[in-house]
Amino acid sequence: MKMLHPVTSTGRRRTAGSLASVAVLAIGFATLSTLGCGNQYRPVVSAINPVGPAGQPTKFASAVSNPNSSGLGLLTVVDFSGDTILSTPQILTDPSYFALNAAGTQGFTINPEGSLNTFLLANPQGLLTSDVVQTTLPVDSAPVSITTVTPASALASIFVPLKATNSIAALNAGTAALFETIAVGDGGTNPVYVVGASGTPRVYAISQDAPGGPGQIDALETITATQLSISKTIPVGVKPVYGVMTGDDRRAFIMNEGSGDVSVVNVPSNALDVTTPLITMPRISIPGGGTVAPNPVWADLAPTVVEMVVLNQGDGINPGTLSIVEIPLCSAIAQPTNPACNKDNPIDGVGFGQIVATATVGVNPVMVSVLQDGSRAYVANSGNATTPGSISVVTLASGVVTATIPCGPDPGSASSTPTTAAYGHPNSISATTGSPTGKVYVTSPDSRYMTIIYTDTDTVQAHINLQGLGLRVLVTAP
Repeated sequence: MKMLHPVTSTGRRRTAGSLASVAVLAIGFATLSTLGCGNQYRPVVSAINPVGPAGQPTKFASAVSNPNSSGLGLLTVVDFSGDTILSTPQILTDPSYFALNAAGTQGFTINPEGSLNTFLLANPQGLLTSDVVQTTLPVDSAPVSITTVTPASALASIFVPLKATNSIAALNAGTAALFETIAVGDGGTNPVYVVGASGTPRVYAISQDAPGGPGQIDALETITATQLSISKTIPVGVKPVYGVMTGDDRRAFIMNEGSGDVSVVNVPSNALDVTTPLITMPRISIPGGGTVAPNPVWADLAPTVVEMVVLNQGDGINPGTLSIVEIPLCSAIAQPTNPACNKDNPIDGVGFGQIVATATVGVNPVMVSVLQDGSRAYVANSGNATTPGSISVVTLASGVVTATIPCGPDPGSASSTPTTAAYGHPNSISATTGSPTGKVYVTSPDSRYMTIIYTDTDTVQAHINLQGLGLRVLVTAP
């Protein structure tokens, strides 16, 4: 296994000469302290405070890769503090989607054949292939994605949209046992994702309708700890593809790629938001004049600054954009002076839904990840057959791209790429804070390496050999 280690800084250690000088001074001081004290020796103990960088939090990056379509996939767990590989257990054949639970302690993968793997990440150093549990979903169901969440009054659950049967499989996250399969839509829809947050009264199954037609979301309510039902079907925009829900489970946002907008759901009311049901993304200007549809495909939340970032893919030929959207709600603090503010069902705050900035990023952006301190967003630009991929760094306070990290061919190809660049055409990105340095992890479907970017300089510092083509990377803590 070949692994390139990060560049390390110099000057953080005492030199041999300086340590020798300290030792001589200490001996001299101890000798002087015995004079004038009779025959009693009184040692002098001086505390030496530790020096060096602050300790890093315990967290890991987990990447799923695919050595080949007919062989077993691979999970690579990397230590945050040292950029070293901790374990590489094998997983199911041809993995197609990867997710972690909210705590980052358990991982889940699926493949198109309907196999499901679960594995614990509490002790990644000891994770073996034999620890990976495999189960199966309904036969020929064509699973699409995975969402793990613990709804109110329910067990920790796995929700898997099943394209072939227009249904959602709900499973026990602890045992991978199937609770039930719930039909969604009108029989002709295509379920793609389930959005929810831990403790939420309901989760929403996102489905697409016929091409050009509006999509919908089905509210899945918990009846018992293991039983769900659909309480309501809510229309959204054309071709919804993804969704996010705020951590306080008050609002859900649905990305409508086909209609270029974001549907806003008031979760407590189980309906589209009354004041701001829709946030329309700005059209994208292209070189030579004219505009193209924004086509929003991904989003992430910046809770410390009460903002959401929406990634607009555009036409896949010209650069896409990242829009920064304000999403404040009327808080419980404001209730005593504002009778219209209900702390249990807050209304939209001033500026809710306002797009405060839109930054131009790279070609064919596919995913964005926000540092949880609200400082920056990192965009994975996949590029296309003629345009290399890249990573765009957007400072949220200004809405400006402050750094662009280029991508080049995988080192295994005939072309050479500087180690200061990322590899391949990125398909996944995951950012996490740290002290003093955060990190951003990037994988590509045409590279066997995972790139690690340090956020203090926004430069590439390491590449980890995944032994297979990258599917997705996730961090165990933001």
